[in-house]
Amino acid sequence: MLSFDDNLCWTRAGKARQHSERGVMVSSVDVANLPLARLVPLVGSERIAVLNEQAASFQERIGERTIWNINSTAQGGGVAEMLQSLVGYARSAGIDTQWLVIEGYGNFFAITKRLHNQIHGLGGDGGPLGEKERHDYDEVMDANLAELLELIDPGDLVLLHDPQTAGLADALKDHGAIVVWRCHIGIDESNEWTESAWAFLRPYLERVDHFVFSRPSYVPQWITRERVAIIPPSIDPFSPKNQELGADDVRRILTTMGLFDGAVDQPGEFIDYDGNRHVVEQSAEIVQFGASLDPAKALIIQVSRWDQLKDMPGVMAAFVERVLPETDAHLVLVGASVSDVSDDPEGAQVLSDVMAQWSRLSDAERSRVTLVSLPMSDLGQNAAMVNAIQRHASVVVQKSLAEGFGITVTEALWKSKPMVASAVGGINDQIASGCGVLLENPRDLQRFGDDIAGLLARPRAMDEMGRRAHAYVLENYIGDKHLLRYVDLFTSLLDSNP
Repeated sequence: MLSFDDNLCWTRAGKARQHSERGVMVSSVDVANLPLARLVPLVGSERIAVLNEQAASFQERIGERTIWNINSTAQGGGVAEMLQSLVGYARSAGIDTQWLVIEGYGNFFAITKRLHNQIHGLGGDGGPLGEKERHDYDEVMDANLAELLELIDPGDLVLLHDPQTAGLADALKDHGAIVVWRCHIGIDESNEWTESAWAFLRPYLERVDHFVFSRPSYVPQWITRERVAIIPPSIDPFSPKNQELGADDVRRILTTMGLFDGAVDQPGEFIDYDGNRHVVEQSAEIVQFGASLDPAKALIIQVSRWDQLKDMPGVMAAFVERVLPETDAHLVLVGASVSDVSDDPEGAQVLSDVMAQWSRLSDAERSRVTLVSLPMSDLGQNAAMVNAIQRHASVVVQKSLAEGFGITVTEALWKSKPMVASAVGGINDQIASGCGVLLENPRDLQRFGDDIAGLLARPRAMDEMGRRAHAYVLENYIGDKHLLRYVDLFTSLLDSNP
């Protein structure tokens, strides 16, 4: 197990970690234990009994080994949110599970963002993935490895997440760890860009013990299927982003953020992972024209990173051209404050482009479109803001050009919201028949706008769609099933690596 000494430096088994020349490169994420029992009222006692039984058997099998999750950020994006819950539930089940975050510097995040875009089949910034980029990437890997190898013992299980960590695999294998690389992104059909990204990553991944992807179609051809597990993501219904919020708390949070006019009698509240009550007192960065939102009007939202793959400009254009003339609805595009997301260097440029597009609208059009950047300095408040916005929305959209899974889709479906979303990647798996509207061509702005307007005209259909969506998430995308899939995978790996 791990602890902190007085200087906040990791210790394990009495051995202090040395600081690298660049300072501390590897940091831990403090995660609360989350009791599995709280899932019982939602999923039933039988499902949790199965998980407890499997976890107990796995705990005996794993012995003194630790499971390490390693990624590149503790905040922003679905991976960090999933790890917060999955690590907490695993610990509650008695499994020694830790979460470490590596540090990047120099060109590193520009390179990994390029890989991210190319694995999604797009050119991104169009930059190269040559020897210079490989050298810069390797340098960051080496700088982090010195500390990782002091923390991780031979025989431990290591789950590396996404391209930012792929270069750690060989050294961890040589160290004696059992290494799994988990890729949260992908595209159903390969092209020149995906081939470029996999050519860069493949040398780092040849020796890993196993791979995890969200969909079978994301697996590149050079990986044999017996080395692959398909594990879709999940949500935690009790996280600040997904827990129930009353109408008063929704109104108070949205007013405090600055979306609604007026003052609040008291701050809106949410419950953190430890079960403590907190209030939302931060405001958002809001770009709007004229009066604040009218709570009585229909609200269409998209919540995502400021990322070219999410196509916020397309959402705005479709709304202005096809929805605005037919309804009195308002559009809100919601992303994280770009200054608070360290691993996405394109975010500021995408937001700037969206703001420029908004500024070119007429006054009447600008008054119906609002841009919101949420602060990330307090992750609990950030999550509660997203929760409130999603719960107030009439329709939630996700017009991604490519999507590995799209956990914001699951979050909105859990809140019984009708959705219009692109039929790309993992979105296809989440929006089952009757649970939402799938846009076959993500670039078809006319159809996208007409689908939204059509839903707003059929409130009964929207309600029924929302009920089905909630039930589908409950059956397929809650954390207990996610954990069981990992227990099965790790058990098989331990059996083959005695």
